[in-house]
Amino acid sequence: MFDPFLSAAEQIELVRIRAVTVRELVTAYLDRSEAARDELNAYTLIDRQEALLRAELIDRRLFAGDDVGPLAGVTVALKDIIDQKGLPTTAGSSFYRHVGNHSATVVERLEAAGAIVIGRTGLHEFAFGFSSENHWFGPVRNPWDPSTSPGGSSGGSAAAVAAGLSAVAIGTDTGGSVRVPAAVCGTVGLKVTHGRVPLTGVFPLAPSLDTVGPLARTVGDASLVYAAMAGHDPSDPYSLIEPVKAPSPDAGIDGLVVGVPHPWVDQQVDPALRAAFDAALGRLAGLGAEIRHLENEFVQPPGMINEAAYSEVAVVHGKWFPSRADEYSPEVADRLGPAMAVTVAASVAAKQWRLDLREHTFDLFRECDVLVTPAVAGNRKEIGSDTVVVDGTEMGYRRAFATFSALVNHAGHPALVVPIHEHGDPPPSLQLIGPDWSEHRLLEIGIALERAGVVRFRPPPGRE
Repeated sequence: MFDPFLSAAEQIELVRIRAVTVRELVTAYLDRSEAARDELNAYTLIDRQEALLRAELIDRRLFAGDDVGPLAGVTVALKDIIDQKGLPTTAGSSFYRHVGNHSATVVERLEAAGAIVIGRTGLHEFAFGFSSENHWFGPVRNPWDPSTSPGGSSGGSAAAVAAGLSAVAIGTDTGGSVRVPAAVCGTVGLKVTHGRVPLTGVFPLAPSLDTVGPLARTVGDASLVYAAMAGHDPSDPYSLIEPVKAPSPDAGIDGLVVGVPHPWVDQQVDPALRAAFDAALGRLAGLGAEIRHLENEFVQPPGMINEAAYSEVAVVHGKWFPSRADEYSPEVADRLGPAMAVTVAASVAAKQWRLDLREHTFDLFRECDVLVTPAVAGNRKEIGSDTVVVDGTEMGYRRAFATFSALVNHAGHPALVVPIHEHGDPPPSLQLIGPDWSEHRLLEIGIALERAGVVRFRPPPGRE
């Protein structure tokens, strides 16, 4: 019987030795996705016909001895903000329906590598939020507890991976929108250096912050998907020419200098998540890492953080808002109002703050190889509630979810969120942050932590 929680790497090997056909893999995931549709609402569209046609094509090429790429047969759940030729991109909105003549660059690269997109996943409207409780499509639900949010904005992508509805998924991350749902659903999520993965064909939120990244059940799988997507794209003005380094699967942690940034990590955090974070630091030390506690007052969430993104959000939506305000959900409309009101002076000050933030993070990276924080301050949000209970205190859910993620986008650095092998439903997660272009090193560390048993995905109860 097919195990939907096999890693993508294991599935690729099964296809390679002809133990299973690509069509069989794709059919199994399509069947699971359709069966869970009403319960989890992870997808806005499941593309059975096209997915099976692509599967059959890849099978024929495999049997003919062709090289079909390193991701042959890997199923992908794609966030419905990324263009896919011939299908509508909705961005989770009531009115935006763009049918592209071309797929986004990342989709073209994944398909060239042999991957198969089986569906388009639900998200927070226009990716402008952290709950994926969509006013127009209904809330995406967390497979650990369908009464709770999967996080956002890439909630459908994380839910699909966690529930075994797809081997991997693609999301976007502007303030934590890959890492937050990864943490809340217990999966791996990679936020790349800004400019590392092309944004061509991706509907923008704040272009100077937007990134595209993988969600997966193992760090190894995230590495495979990242390798297929990363690299310069001349059609993307934000794309930069920088060599893409592959992680070494044998790299270890011995001698790694891990920085713990205070007072940033001293924010209020759920006690179970704090205990898991402290335990993870101990395990890192036990594997040979040096733990350094670093002080930098600047690196903590300031009031400036919204202004730094809102001026770009206002440019994106200015052609529709406020003239079409009633076509936005009340929650998103309430946030767009302040975005439109950001002054030029505030925008300039925010951009200077971002430059200062980068300088301060560079100072930290002179003292360590990576920074480590909890992934979120709280990881259980009831659908319909605007708050999360953190250590007995009600906290706005956006603050609880974004405390440790949003600053990373403003600094521009890559970050990896991984599920810690600890009790918890969902399990606690750890965030590793590296200097620019260090995705390969973050992935190496994550793979080493998996090998040591510190990091491990486990399926939500009843999903096996």
